[in-house]
Amino acid sequence: MSVGSPELLLDADSNVDAVALVPGEIAARSPAQLFWRRLRADRVAMVSGIFLIVLIIIAIAAPLVVKLLGVPGPNVQNPNTLDAFGSPTGPSGAHPFGVDQIGRDVLSRTIYGARVSLEVGISGTAIATVIGTVIGLVAGFFGRWIDTILMRLVDVFLAFPVIVLGLGIGDACGVRGCLHAFGTELIQPGLATVIFIIALSSFTYIARIVRGQVLSLREKEFVEAARSLGASNRRILFKEILPNLLAPLIVYSSLLIPTNILLEAALSFLGVGVRPPTASWGQMISDAGQDILGSTPAWWYMVFPGVALLLTVLAFNLLGDGLLDALNPRSDR
Repeated sequence: MSVGSPELLLDADSNVDAVALVPGEIAARSPAQLFWRRLRADRVAMVSGIFLIVLIIIAIAAPLVVKLLGVPGPNVQNPNTLDAFGSPTGPSGAHPFGVDQIGRDVLSRTIYGARVSLEVGISGTAIATVIGTVIGLVAGFFGRWIDTILMRLVDVFLAFPVIVLGLGIGDACGVRGCLHAFGTELIQPGLATVIFIIALSSFTYIARIVRGQVLSLREKEFVEAARSLGASNRRILFKEILPNLLAPLIVYSSLLIPTNILLEAALSFLGVGVRPPTASWGQMISDAGQDILGSTPAWWYMVFPGVALLLTVLAFNLLGDGLLDALNPRSDR
């Protein structure tokens, strides 16, 4: 047998038995397998992810969930549920979360409010991510005057206070819409206006992050190799650089969603977000504000949507932290 044979390794200086080496005992793992292994080890992130999946299912199937729970729809007004003085009543068997000041079921409105928060948070963040990624890619890759113009444009948007910008756009677009083109208003009042505000105020962060990453990636060897082989700038951008940005984009987008959900709640609280009678957690908290300090505080229709908002934002933040650790190539888990 030749020296270094994979079948058998003998130590001539000891009386230890021969040890068999099994080829392929250490199996290589793909990046996706490593990511899933690290994420699965983070129990907090997994619980947060499961909570968000359940919440999304509940939001999508809101009419069915409300029907199964045996509570009225979110906009059904029932004066008989109020007390003798016309005040809202608290949690009961028929209305587990109580009713609001005009007799609408708080549980039903909380469930439907999840639809608004998730739709606004996810859609607004997705649009902001696409816009910010394109701007960051172009600015970081081409540099020079293109980078200067695009980054100064980003600085202009960053200079506006988000709430003030939202109040201004909400007032301007909240009645008849904005941006008239092709015989219609491109931004309709209500949900579309809130998504537009969120995308306009959020793309700047993504653009700066992507630009910084591209400035580093464009100097790497694989980009130089692609350029030496005659690859066009378009191919280098979308085939070589963009795939290497997916991990940070996933992480920062997941961390941006809860911020945008809170922004929607703040705008609805201030009266320029989602319009009544559409259920929104921020609007419900705003409506409850006038009764929470009364002689008989109606705590229930502020507490329940507030807790739902808190848990949703917390879950997104914890999941984002878990994704950051799982996608980190230096993680030792």
